[in-house]
Amino acid sequence: MALTRSSIRSKLPRLVLAALWGSRSNGPMWRRQFSSATAAASEVEAVNSRRVGLELFGGVKEYEDYRRSLYGEITHKALLVDAAGTLLVPSQPMAQIYKQIGEKYGVDYSEDEILNRYRWAYGQPWGRSRLRYVNDGRPFWQFIVSSSTGCSDSQYFEELYHYYTTNKAWHLCDPEAEKVFKSLRKAGVKLAVVSNFDTRLRTVLRALNCEHWFDAVAVSAEVAAEKPNPTIFLKACELLGVNPEDAVHVGDDRRNDIWGARDAGCDAWLWGSDVHSFKEVAERIGVKV
Repeated sequence: MALTRSSIRSKLPRLVLAALWGSRSNGPMWRRQFSSATAAASEVEAVNSRRVGLELFGGVKEYEDYRRSLYGEITHKALLVDAAGTLLVPSQPMAQIYKQIGEKYGVDYSEDEILNRYRWAYGQPWGRSRLRYVNDGRPFWQFIVSSSTGCSDSQYFEELYHYYTTNKAWHLCDPEAEKVFKSLRKAGVKLAVVSNFDTRLRTVLRALNCEHWFDAVAVSAEVAAEKPNPTIFLKACELLGVNPEDAVHVGDDRRNDIWGARDAGCDAWLWGSDVHSFKEVAERIGVKV
């Protein structure tokens, strides 16, 4: 079938992203199948592919100019935002809170011990499912808390579990986030949160008075898919009514956020590396704040 100008235009974004970030064969499947050494070599290859792709346009700015030539001044129709680590962060270290609340229940591990045990527990296989967060995530978090602290007291768990639904537990990463998101929505850019989280996320967003900033929230516990599975990104795009190539995702985890979003066909920027504030995100999209 002959390629028309419009069909080339519709295909170019995906082709360009493939050149910039490597093919989908570098996605989650190979990371499950090969050793860490092979994965490291593949990551180097992906980085080299990105460099070659950028050289085709002379760099990031030229690539953004290229997108503007296709889509106009605003380069993306939708912004997808990771929650923990990007939109919001814990107000105090996890181990400190586990110990502080746990002391009245007999927890006597040091914060370092709690942190090490937490990391071990979090890295263990979780049942027969790859999903850690199912519905409210209680069974998973009960395992994490008891493994981290050696305490299985149900009252301790409930107090700790509830704490992480409050505005004492979390704060927004970027104090200018509200102003930026208002500018983006005014410019017609749709917004969604995309997060590996249990169903408490909506309560957390309400506690921080920011749920209304977003047009959609895609939570892994509700979608039944956790990043880097592209399904959760595709669901967010579906909720917003946009095609994946019209969306950019911003998150702080290279594997879950960047690789996962790109496997879904979205653009993706690494928080703290590619972008450092939501104002910078908006400016790269083409919206002045």
